[in-house]
Amino acid sequence: MRIAWPSILATAAICSGQTPPPAHAVETVVVTGTYEPIPLEESDRAVTILAVETERRILFNDATGFLRLDPSVDVQARGPNNIQTDVSIRGGAFGQTLVLWNGLRLNDAQTGHHNLDTPIPLESLDHIEILKGSGSTLYGSDAVGGVVNFISQPPDSSEARLRTSVGNFGVNQQHLELLTAQKGWTEDLAADRDFSSGFRFDRDYRNLSMDSLTHHAGGPGATDIMLAIGDRPFGADRFYGNYPSWERTKSWFAGIRQDLGASTEVDFGYRRHTDLFVLYRDRPEAYTNRHALETYQGAVRRRRRLGRNTMLHYGTEGAYDSIRSSSLGAHARGQAAAYGAIDFRALGRFTLNIGAREEVYRGLRRQFSPSVTGGVWISPKLRLRGGVSHAFRLPSFTELYYHDPANIGSPSLKPEQAWSGEAGAEWRPAGRILAQATVFDRHERNDIDYVRASVSDVWRATNFRRLRVAGVEASLHISLSGPGELTLSYTGLRLRTDSAPDLLSKYASNHPVHNGMLDYQGMLAGWLLLRTQIGAIQRTGRTPYPLWSIGMARAQGHIRPYVQFANLTNSAYQEVTGVPMPGREVVGGFEIRVGEIRGPKKP
Repeated sequence: MRIAWPSILATAAICSGQTPPPAHAVETVVVTGTYEPIPLEESDRAVTILAVETERRILFNDATGFLRLDPSVDVQARGPNNIQTDVSIRGGAFGQTLVLWNGLRLNDAQTGHHNLDTPIPLESLDHIEILKGSGSTLYGSDAVGGVVNFISQPPDSSEARLRTSVGNFGVNQQHLELLTAQKGWTEDLAADRDFSSGFRFDRDYRNLSMDSLTHHAGGPGATDIMLAIGDRPFGADRFYGNYPSWERTKSWFAGIRQDLGASTEVDFGYRRHTDLFVLYRDRPEAYTNRHALETYQGAVRRRRRLGRNTMLHYGTEGAYDSIRSSSLGAHARGQAAAYGAIDFRALGRFTLNIGAREEVYRGLRRQFSPSVTGGVWISPKLRLRGGVSHAFRLPSFTELYYHDPANIGSPSLKPEQAWSGEAGAEWRPAGRILAQATVFDRHERNDIDYVRASVSDVWRATNFRRLRVAGVEASLHISLSGPGELTLSYTGLRLRTDSAPDLLSKYASNHPVHNGMLDYQGMLAGWLLLRTQIGAIQRTGRTPYPLWSIGMARAQGHIRPYVQFANLTNSAYQEVTGVPMPGREVVGGFEIRVGEIRGPKKP
């Protein structure tokens, strides 16, 4: 699971699923869903790569804009620009998605609502890898629906970039990045500032994030050091009920990855997250919660070649979470795991991976998570793949201990468990066309959700008896004759549960049953970078709604104007039940670059 920086990301705006590069392309490498970097076309899992690299960041405000390009990823925001955003994959609950930064965990043990409350500026990201389906054998708890891995890459030149913009709803944004590339080491300093007076009452926000990424090559092996801090105060009207609330979250993260020779890697990470919640913004004395969470994580990973076509991967991991809270109290828990996997590849056609993980947590309780995945090239144009795996999720501190006038936790909750199976095919009838399809089925037990018997009752954290999610993913990716790419994609889901039919569910019933989109990104006239995305979403029990966004930017020179449009259809919609989203949005500005100017990468 070592992050080996890809030599190229195929320069496509999206590489949906496993995308075998055409013969003239430079190889694309994937690191998520595998124990070591491998060519993307050899992955046995459904993995999406979203290229965030320099020339395309200017078309988006934050990382959630990229996540929305994959219809299997459900982004449930409570406001624009990643305000209290939940993310789920393949119909999973928001706590069932594991979020990583360069392979280190960012998930919040207090509540899954904070999993995307990351302190990472968009400027420091190179690409995002999305593993669809179970990942607990590799990563442990939380990877039930899938994994989102934010990946940064050492710069290859020294440069300074500043962009600034304004928009409706009082939007005011600045993005800064300072890059230094010297022999043996690199440094990337980035900062994002995003303010808004809000599109309606009590929906203002002030986002700030900064990070430092240091890469050193030498000594016993490569060293990567990551430091980041984030601060997000925001109006939270109706976020957790019919209350004019206010909230402020802060994040600190420090991580280091160290190679010890060619076969050993050591990782360590520290995360601190604080959450100040005020139920009535104008009367904080009525009800206020304060939470402070600290998380430590460490891992030792090794690999050993057993033969020409066989690799053994094994290692140990550990984590420790503690919280001090005005409503949760003081709690702590630790967990430790050992894993091993055999990876077999033969004749350039067959791949097989057999892995297992044993996790020990509170009171020496255990979770065993095996997996078997494989693939085969039927012909140079057609590849089949599939697998079966087990996943689990430990309850969050909020689900265990939280209580307020509208929600009550349960200390007796059991971990969620799930068995997942999938089968897929990738077909490239021509060098510029790639068609893909995947069917999947996930059986969960002890699924955790908040339920209530009536609208006047409080929400109570409860283990569902059984939950089944089945679905299909399909996409068509076309590299156009000019410098552009077109992607059509669709995900359909069906959820069944044997929980009591008279109970209302807070989260499990909000997933999209149909999500389809068309995305184009390319270059016009050799200088205008353009992207447009048209999508339609239907959530459980709701009317479908369309969303259309456009981004345009000058792709050359030291000064690059740009403009972004969101929700051009002016749709009235809610991603989180009861929380209205803004109507038509427009943001415009310019980017200034000082230092080495590299030409735009052609799709």
